[in-house]
Amino acid sequence: MIARLRSLTIRWTSVVPALAGVLLILTWGRDLAPVVVGVITVILAGAVLAAVHHAEVVAHRVGEPFGSLVLAVAVTIIEVALIVTLMADGGDKGSTLARDTVFAAVMITCNGIVGLCLLVASLRHGTAIFNPEGTGAALATVATLATLSLVLPTFTTSKPGPEFSTVQLTFAALSSLILYGLFVATQTVRHRDYFLPVPREGDMVIGDDHAAVPSSRTAVISLSLLGLALIGVVGLAKGVSPTIEEGVEAAGLPHAVVGVIIALLVLLPETIAALRSARRDRMQTSLNLAHGSAMASIGLTIPAVALASLWLAGPLVLGLGPTHMVLLALTVVVSSLTVVPGRATPLQGGVHLVLFAAYMELAINP
Repeated sequence: MIARLRSLTIRWTSVVPALAGVLLILTWGRDLAPVVVGVITVILAGAVLAAVHHAEVVAHRVGEPFGSLVLAVAVTIIEVALIVTLMADGGDKGSTLARDTVFAAVMITCNGIVGLCLLVASLRHGTAIFNPEGTGAALATVATLATLSLVLPTFTTSKPGPEFSTVQLTFAALSSLILYGLFVATQTVRHRDYFLPVPREGDMVIGDDHAAVPSSRTAVISLSLLGLALIGVVGLAKGVSPTIEEGVEAAGLPHAVVGVIIALLVLLPETIAALRSARRDRMQTSLNLAHGSAMASIGLTIPAVALASLWLAGPLVLGLGPTHMVLLALTVVVSSLTVVPGRATPLQGGVHLVLFAAYMELAINP
């Protein structure tokens, strides 16, 4: 019975990414009827689940922290392509899309995903345990990247409005790439042990370490299907984005909500993967996914939109408003206090979730 279920899982997770790719080709650049949008939404959900499955296969083959890095970077690269494409199509409304989407990614990962995972892990296992050295380093990098890229533009004076001048934007882009590169080197080479799951006293096996390691061939196939599934997720999300924008406008909501919805869709694979790790008492893996996604979102998106701004018409607004800056500062403080002990209770998870709820409420009612 178990063998049949495993075979069925392998089959549908192989078929759905291909189906998403075909559907993407057939619908790209076309006006979609409501029925077609409904079909796309179903395939989009299937592609997300398939992406999570293949990411876990690759992660089990390469081990931590490389597995978390694969999913975070793959999703972010495609997210960047989506943002640049939407900016090119969005006219004046696209000037704030990169800021809104990146900030939404930071709040979703550092409060939404982290809060859910802390809550699930602590309720299931008593406390959620993780390595404060690795998590603290990741959090410091996220805070620095967010401040340099999203806060400073509000206060610079070389250019009117919350924008960087060309020199300042170049500095922010290069700094983002350098910091992200330094973190990846730290995470994967010099201090890899800081980002490995922390075993509880007396535990010899964490989660599913006893499972057979996939072969190289299986891992390569899963990596290819992961890329295909993520292309399908982001491409189909772009296909339904006009419907999302029309719905947002019809509801009388701020245009920034579009960036929030895009970030929620794109980060869904990481959210599911992080929650699965939390249930298996691998809180460090969950934090690697959350902070790694936030870091990659800033570290790769800002250089990409800086380059794209050379040929895109209109301004590139990156600076946050006062309300969002307060939320970002509070997130950094609360996250630092969560990280220091190396363990957390449901209270910490609840605090992060309340911050995420506050962000969502203020996005809808600024």
